[in-house]
Order: sequence, then C-alpha cells, then structure tokens
Amino acid sequence: MTARIARALISVSDKTGLVEFAKSLHAQGVEILSTGGSAKAIEAAGVPVKEVADHTGFPEIMDGRVKTLHPKIHGGLLGRRSLSSHMQAMEDNDISPIDLVCVNLYPFEETVAKGADFDTCIENIDIGGPSMIRSAAKNHESVTVVVDPSDYDRVVAEMNDNGGATTAETRRVLAAKAFARTGAYDSAISSWFAGELGETFPQRLNVSAELKQTLRYGENPHQQAAFYINGKNRPGVATATQLQGKELSFNNLNDTDAAFELVSEFDEKPAVAIIKHANPCGVAEGDSLIDAYHKALSCDPVSAFGGIIAVNRTLDKQTAEEIAKLFAEVVICPDADDAAKEVLAAKKNLRLLVTGGMADPEGEDMTLRSLAGGYLLQNRDAGRVKREELKVVTKRKPSEAELDDLLFAFRVGKHVKSNAIVYVKDGKAVGIGAGQMSRVDSSRIAAWKAEEAGKNAGESDLRTQGSVVSSDAFFPFADGLLAAVKAGATAVIQPGGSMRDEEVIAAADENDIAMVFTGMRHFRH
Repeated sequence: MTARIARALISVSDKTGLVEFAKSLHAQGVEILSTGGSAKAIEAAGVPVKEVADHTGFPEIMDGRVKTLHPKIHGGLLGRRSLSSHMQAMEDNDISPIDLVCVNLYPFEETVAKGADFDTCIENIDIGGPSMIRSAAKNHESVTVVVDPSDYDRVVAEMNDNGGATTAETRRVLAAKAFARTGAYDSAISSWFAGELGETFPQRLNVSAELKQTLRYGENPHQQAAFYINGKNRPGVATATQLQGKELSFNNLNDTDAAFELVSEFDEKPAVAIIKHANPCGVAEGDSLIDAYHKALSCDPVSAFGGIIAVNRTLDKQTAEEIAKLFAEVVICPDADDAAKEVLAAKKNLRLLVTGGMADPEGEDMTLRSLAGGYLLQNRDAGRVKREELKVVTKRKPSEAELDDLLFAFRVGKHVKSNAIVYVKDGKAVGIGAGQMSRVDSSRIAAWKAEEAGKNAGESDLRTQGSVVSSDAFFPFADGLLAAVKAGATAVIQPGGSMRDEEVIAAADENDIAMVFTGMRHFRH
C-alpha cells in the first residue's frame, strides 16, 4: 500500500541535506511545517514553510521546551486513516493529517562527549523530537518517518516513482530505524545519568551501538556476524581507517584489537606486537621501529605467519619493507608515511589500518561478555604496576635491567590468555605460554617455544638463559617457578597471594633468583 504525502513536519538539529530535501517535497506539492532554525533555513532557500505555532494556534513557550507537544501535531500523526472513527475525531477537532515527519534529535551524545556541564546536558535532552518520531513510527501504516539524512534520497525517489507516495515496505523499514534511534538516544541518556549518580552497575543495563559492518561470517563460516561501534573514540579498530586490503573478518577484528591494545601499553620506545589467535607470539621494544619489529618477529616466527602486526609509531618505509616479506593479515598503526603505504600497496590482500593515535592503557571503560541468558559486565583491565609499587620478597634483589624487563613482561602478560607465562630478555619476549589449564605447563611451553625458536635460528645458547619471567597470577606451587629456574630465568614477577607463597619464595631463594610481588593479578579469559 502506498501513502501519498500531502503535509510534512520538519524539525532537525543536523541540517545536512535539509534544503535539498525541502525543495524536493515542495516540488511534489507538499505543505511543509517546521520550527526554529529548520524553518529559517527552509524559508531562506525560498521554500514556503508554515511555523508549527501557526499550525497549532498555540505559541512556542518555555524557551522552546513546548512547541510540538500538541494534539494537532500528535493527532495528525497518530490518527489511523483506515479507521472512520479516527478520521471523524480529527475532523471534529480540526486536526489535519501529517504524512511525513523528518526529525533528528538534539545532539545529546555530542554534548556529553564534549564534556559539557550537567545543566547543558539536560537542556540537550530532546523531548518533542522522540515523541514525534515514535508517534509517526507507530502509525507507519500511513506516516513516513525519517531520522537520518542518508534516507532523504530514498524517500524522494519513491515519491517520484509513486505519484508523491511512499511504499509500505519503505515506511516499515524507516519505522524500525526510527525506533532504534530513539532507543539508542534513551540508552545514552540513561547511561550518562547513571554515571552522574556514580552508579557503575545500574539496575537496568542499556547497551546501544551502531552497525559499522556486516561481516562475511563469524568465527566459523556457519556463523553470522557483524561489527558494531559504541561511539567512544578510543583509538583502535573501531576508529581506524582501512587504507587497503580485503574486507576484515570477525577473527581479524578480534585479533587486531588485541594487537593494538597490547602495543599501546608501550609509549617510551618504538614497540611492535604480533598477534595470532588473540595471543601475542612476539612483542618487543627497540631503538627504532624496524629494530623492534625484528626482535618481536624473532620470538616465534613460525606462529607469526598469517598474524596481525601492531606498531606504536608512524609506520616507515624500512619497517614496511620488512613486514612485506612476511605473510601478515593486518597491519595496524597510528599512522603510516607515504613511502610505507606505497610499499604495502603491492600486498593487495594485506589490510592496512591507521588509527590516528594510540589507546590509553589506563583509560577507564567497561567490557561486556554474553552468557546464556545474560551478560557479564566489568571495568576493563586498566591496571598498571609501577616500579615503586613492586615488593621484593627474596634475598636477592633484581638489578635495574631485570626490573625493566620484569615490568615489560608483566605488561605483556596482561594481554596473554590465562594461565600466562612470559619470558623476556633485553626488552623483548623470548617465550610465551598461553591458555593452559596448569601454570607449570604454561612455564614449560613458553620455555620450549623459546628453545625451538633459538634452534631454528641457529643459536647455541638458550634464549631463556638470563631472562626474567612473568606470571599473570600467583604460583600455587613451587613447580611453575622451578620450571622457570630450569629454563634459566634469573628473576620473577608475579602477583603473590598464594597460601604457599612462603614455599615459592623459599624455592626462589634456594636457587638464588630475585622475585617481586605486584599485588595485582591479570587474568584474561
């Protein structure tokens, strides 16, 4: 069923495309009602417009808080054209039908994002706009509702094809979009209010996000998937611009996020992180980006094949040339110079993403995970142990060089799936054990991988000899620490807090290695 548009009400905050849309409606013989700035913009373009106050016979009052909340507006929107009783009520009360509503809302989200004060945010909560949108969307059988300037052309094209009318299918699609917009708007308001009240976990959780990309499939080809963004401007995959390469997959996005969050832990020196299946297989700092890249790659070059590479500096030509020698799925960086872009352009399938900045590792945010029938919500792990917070618990104190590596290892371990063990030497990871059910197994696997990488590189000495080791949680028994001792580690960093801490400390003292407690755990499941 088509519905001809004879009268439209336009009241928009975002005036993108407004004048062209109004001109198109006028060309179709549509009477235009409007308010405030929208009416002035339309009138200035030479398009006839009628003020809402003239239509309702009631003035705009209370600094604009009350202007469209009137029976002649909502009756004109909600009256069902197919019901004679509704049409009679409209006639009895001198209510004219309104066939199209074009409204986008006061910029509440943008106002909050700018850090406006409480009163300013309150004044940017739209009341009349959502009310009109919901009225029009409910009555989409007869009324066309437009909340996004990107839909103007679709509506005009349909009117041109259907004698000034829109189709039922289009009105239903636009109504769904309208309810989604008001739902997201209310969610943003309720979340902000909860924050103002200091409620980390409000009684009712509202989650709102915008579709950025429908993906080819999920983790596996039989799963459907999509990528949504929440509007927070944390640099990373959500804000990145893809300069080249194939469409990003579900797994690409997940792994790229893990890589960029990890490399963002390091800001003092150039750093590179290489991720495979959401776990790092190489992380290093260096005097230059290419130096850091070679160090990171050397940790586990076998696993790095087909991995994700993240860097914390502008990608340069020399580093890009080395990356191009490896099959990588994605490279993500804060920026890339023209020479680097040209080098990687030859790798047609390689995705190159630039974020415009690095993520703040100590920035506050929330993480959400779904369970069957519910969600788990928590603060993101923004914990960061500082040098002065470390507690030496052994007879031997770590050297300054060991302390540097211990802190580096603990930062890396924060981004490794538990149970996590990381061996580090001279500012680079040399062995990583991830995701094991037993911590001692993670210790052994990390040492074994370091040994294998060394053998493949033709090295005679064990890479873990003289290294330091990090554990994301306490050693429940001394066996995990003893496995590190066997691998040649000279210092250990761990949270502490086990019932057997004294046993573990005694084992460290017996083997003359240094150990520090952080008091902070970094489980990552």
